[in-house]
Amino acid sequence: MADKDATSQDAAAQALADAAQAGNTDLSSETSHAIDAAYKENMASSIKSSTKIELKARKDTTVLIICGGLSHERDISLSSGHRVGGFLEDAGWHVVFHDMDSDLIEYLNNPNTCPDIVWPLLHGANGEDGSIRDVLEMVGLPYIGSRAKASRTAWSKPIAKNVVRKLGGLNTPHSVTLPESMFRELGAGKVIDLLVQSMGLPLFIKPTMGGSAMGCTLVTDAKQLPQAMVSCFAYGDVALVEQAVAGTEVSVSILDIDGEPLVLPPLEISTPNGTYDYDARYTPGPTDFYVPARLPQEILKAVQDAALAAHRTLSLRDISRTDFIVDADGIPQFLESNVTPGMTDTSLLPQAAVAAGYNLADLYSQLVESVLRQNRAEA
Repeated sequence: MADKDATSQDAAAQALADAAQAGNTDLSSETSHAIDAAYKENMASSIKSSTKIELKARKDTTVLIICGGLSHERDISLSSGHRVGGFLEDAGWHVVFHDMDSDLIEYLNNPNTCPDIVWPLLHGANGEDGSIRDVLEMVGLPYIGSRAKASRTAWSKPIAKNVVRKLGGLNTPHSVTLPESMFRELGAGKVIDLLVQSMGLPLFIKPTMGGSAMGCTLVTDAKQLPQAMVSCFAYGDVALVEQAVAGTEVSVSILDIDGEPLVLPPLEISTPNGTYDYDARYTPGPTDFYVPARLPQEILKAVQDAALAAHRTLSLRDISRTDFIVDADGIPQFLESNVTPGMTDTSLLPQAAVAAGYNLADLYSQLVESVLRQNRAEA
C-alpha cells in the first residue's frame, strides 16, 4: 500500500512525464507548483511520521538489498549492493541479499522471509526504470528510493532534460533524440552529415536510457560518428546526440533524512582524456576526484541549488545523484539525474560523503531509519 503523499507526488510526476513525452513546451505553472508542493508535502509527511514510529532494534530489523539483475550493469549492482550491505552490517543491521530472479516475489511475500525494508540497488533497466519499485509497492513493502513514476521520468535522459529545463529552470546542452530506425530509413551517412551540419562538433553520443557511461562516446571528428552510433545502439535503440560542453564535470548527491535534504558537496571529476567512461568510473587509477570541486564558492552553491532543483522537479525521493558540466561562464549544465547512484568503493556519492566527514555506516543507517520512521507500508 502506498504512502499518503503518493497521490499528489505521482500525479505531479505523471503530469510532467506526459507533457515531456508529448513534446509540450508550454508546460503550465500549475504543474510546476504541483511538483514543488508534492515534494514539500512528502518532506512534511516524513517529519510528522518520524515522531510517531518507534523502531525495532537494528539487529531485529531485516534490510533486504536487491542487487544483480540481468542488465549490462549487473556487476556494478552486485558491488554496490554488497558495499552498502557491509556498512549496514557494521552498524548492527540484519542484512540479507537477493538477486532479481524468479524466487524474489515469493521471498517478499513469505511471512518467514519478508523484510522490514528493501533497498533496491539494481542498476540499469528494471532497477532504475521504476519496474522493481512497482513490484515492491504491489507487495506492500517500504523501500528506499524514488517512486516508480518519478524513476521512469529520470531514467529517460531526453524527458528528464526537458522537464528540468521547462519546470526547474535549469540549463542543459542542446540535443536531439534519434532512434536507430531513423538511420536505416533515411540513410546513416545522410543523417550523420546533417548532425554535423546542424549541431557542429564536438558531440556527445549516449543511449537515452542506461548508466555507467556504457555506449557513450565523445566525438571530436565527424569520422568518429559512425562508430559512436554503433557503440550507442549496442546498449539501446535510441540515441541522445548532445552538444558537448567544455567545462568542469561535477556531481552532486542528495539524501533525504527525516524530511530534510542533505546536499553533499559537489564532486569534481578530472580524467586524462576528458571522458568519464566505464573504466574511469570503476577502475582505480588516473581519474582524479576533488571534493569540493575546484570552483568559486558562489558556483559551488549554484551547482548544489541546481541539483536540489532537479531532485525536486523530477519528484525524486530519499537518494539521488545529479551530474553537470559547469561551462566557461560558470553555469551548471544539467546532464542527468540518477535514482540509483553507484555505491561502490570508487563511486561518487560515497566519495563525496566521506570527504564531507560522514561515516558511511552511520549515514546509510540514518537513511534506513528515516524511511522506516515514515511507516510507508502502513500509510
